[in-house]
Amino acid sequence: FQGGDTCEYLLSSGRFLGEKVWQPHSCMMHKYKNSEAKNCLIDKHIVFIGDSRIRQLFYSFIKLINPQVKEEGNKHGNIPFEDKSSSIKVDFLWYPEVNGSMRQRIKSWTEGSVAKPHIIVVGAATWSIKIHNGSNEALAQYKINITSIAPLLEKLAKSSDVYWVLQDPVYEDMLSESRKMITNEKIDAYNEAAVRILNSSSRNSKAKVKVFSVSKLIAQETIMKSADGLHLPESSRDTNAMILMNVYCNKIMKPIDGSCCQPQPPLTLIQKMAFCFFTLSIIGYLIISLIHRNNYRKNKSCTDLESGEEKKPSISTPNFSTLEMLLHSFCKLGLIMTYFYLCDRANLFMKENKFYTHSSFFIPIVYILVLGVFYTENTKETKVLNREQTDEWKGWMQLVILIYHISGASTFLPVYMHIRVLVAAYLFQTGYGHFSYFWIKGDFGVYRVCQVLFRLNFLVVVLCIVMDRPYQFYYFVPLVTVWFMIIYATLAIWPQIVQKKANGNCLWHFGLLLKLICLLTCIYFLSYSQGTFEKIFSFWPLSKCFELNGNVYEWWFRWKLDRYVVFHGMLFAFIYLALQKRQMISEGKGDPLFSNRVSNVLLFISVVSFLTYSIWASSCKNKTECNELHPSVSVVQILAFILIRNIPGYVRSVYSSFFAWFGKISLELFICQYHIWLAADTKGILVLIPGYPMFNVLVSTFIFVCVAHEISQITNDLAQIVVPKDNSTLLKRLLCIGGFFSGLHLFSAIQDQSRH
Repeated sequence: FQGGDTCEYLLSSGRFLGEKVWQPHSCMMHKYKNSEAKNCLIDKHIVFIGDSRIRQLFYSFIKLINPQVKEEGNKHGNIPFEDKSSSIKVDFLWYPEVNGSMRQRIKSWTEGSVAKPHIIVVGAATWSIKIHNGSNEALAQYKINITSIAPLLEKLAKSSDVYWVLQDPVYEDMLSESRKMITNEKIDAYNEAAVRILNSSSRNSKAKVKVFSVSKLIAQETIMKSADGLHLPESSRDTNAMILMNVYCNKIMKPIDGSCCQPQPPLTLIQKMAFCFFTLSIIGYLIISLIHRNNYRKNKSCTDLESGEEKKPSISTPNFSTLEMLLHSFCKLGLIMTYFYLCDRANLFMKENKFYTHSSFFIPIVYILVLGVFYTENTKETKVLNREQTDEWKGWMQLVILIYHISGASTFLPVYMHIRVLVAAYLFQTGYGHFSYFWIKGDFGVYRVCQVLFRLNFLVVVLCIVMDRPYQFYYFVPLVTVWFMIIYATLAIWPQIVQKKANGNCLWHFGLLLKLICLLTCIYFLSYSQGTFEKIFSFWPLSKCFELNGNVYEWWFRWKLDRYVVFHGMLFAFIYLALQKRQMISEGKGDPLFSNRVSNVLLFISVVSFLTYSIWASSCKNKTECNELHPSVSVVQILAFILIRNIPGYVRSVYSSFFAWFGKISLELFICQYHIWLAADTKGILVLIPGYPMFNVLVSTFIFVCVAHEISQITNDLAQIVVPKDNSTLLKRLLCIGGFFSGLHLFSAIQDQSRH
């Protein structure tokens, strides 16, 4: 931790990811849209002063406000620009030399009640080198002139943002004869003079002229593509303009993926209360541990003075009370949440933008597949979608999704469409698993519901408090929670139809199918009635859970994207369990699921279907159109995979313990990645070790997986305490939880009011 200002890094250092993506050192750049640029610069006056290079930067900057602007007009004169809709004025003032004329213009803004520009961008030198043929006298005069201008710029810097743009290097081989005297040696001398003189009288003051030196680094990589050896190519100018926009606008707009120049957000009231709670838990646990330790020492074996024999205590290890287990869990959770906060809310660790390449996605995929195959073991049972197999399925899907997120592969449409199938497969398992449980066990008790809801939501609720994020931000958990409640409601409402009842009378099977048809009808209706859907989830208190950025559109989009797949999972479970009950499938070890002929036909159809979907997904041209078809066709590849994985007996009898281990903590991995593996709420990458990307990923991944595993254990421990089996005790706990959320809502309202 260098403790430096990320604005300084943004203005002075960085590197290219690929050919056109600029990565500032230690922080993330936001790519501003026209609407965002207008909102940031509303009622602002920006001035660019300098030569033709500054004019290029001026045009790139105003194109961020209005892309339709054309580079026309007097090249050696002033150029005004105004966006009347946002009251933005941007002027270019032609002053190709640092001289008396430039000084007079700058001085006019420091006198009296003249309106000062909000942003001033200045830079010039190449004309002085050219006109005076690169003489030493011209450099000496440049130093004198910039010395006279520096105090004026420093005075303006107290109320405006002032940037001095250092001169970019040139590509000497391409310069015309009239520009041959402009050498990189001369440019370096002029830049050195500017840096030494600027801010010399205000080194300890906050009001400083900001030196825009990053343009030099960008030019060193791209000046070879220049048309004349002097002026930067358009892509480089656009990068400089975007850096300028980030420097000024990030602290105003506070974009999630723009960590450069953003101050650390202040602690909210709820965050302070969470900090106090975890601190008290740690202190409480330490006190109880010390008391236990002292008692244990007193009971330790001691020498009998009369016989000289050693007596053994009746209990060799201390007993852990419920209170101590509770405090122990919250103690560990408090330390973990501190790490979460430091990683993604404090400006302690660096963050970088994602950059996709095919190798960054596919090479890790091959690597984990090889590892997964290496750790192959026999399953305890050979049923279709047995526990080990579903854990394995969740595990490899989660690892692929993690690689997808860290590599930024969402920009590559074929990969995006296949990842959408993996997310759908998770929801398919939700439908399959919960339907199977309720259908076989017939357990619709409150204890079961509370256990599932607690395990799904505990980590997310804690993160909402600690990281100051809405519940809907962690969209997958609300999705599986709502679908669990829909499955429960579908099967629990009268008449409750379970396997035991249906075995006595086949008509009950038709009753259950009727329930599933009603569910499908409701899903279909809501998917084509956005207004009704939004009204349902806009009612308080549902709106508090499902709103994001003031509306429920994001929730509507996420729900609609995989609206049928949970129903498909329920239907598959019903058909499979019916076939299993009638002994129409063979699930013995090494046996194919059906007769050889049927198995071969189904395998062939499954492989063809699987490949057909992949070909279709790979040929997708438009994300919107493909997303429209996805809910109806994703089940094809899911069912094809299940059949390929389960029809051959030898394939069904083995599983990968490597993938299964990750599958058991897949939910924690999915949620934890938001803040301690990725950064800026998944928009970037956390950098614990700068300068060593591969080593950084290894270290951050190790910590991330350990934390996810630990949180899984904490959740399991707390679930046993918070959700007891005794109904009267459970009711009291539910009242306490209701009181907790009421208090949370009250403090949230106070917090929102203080923000406004």
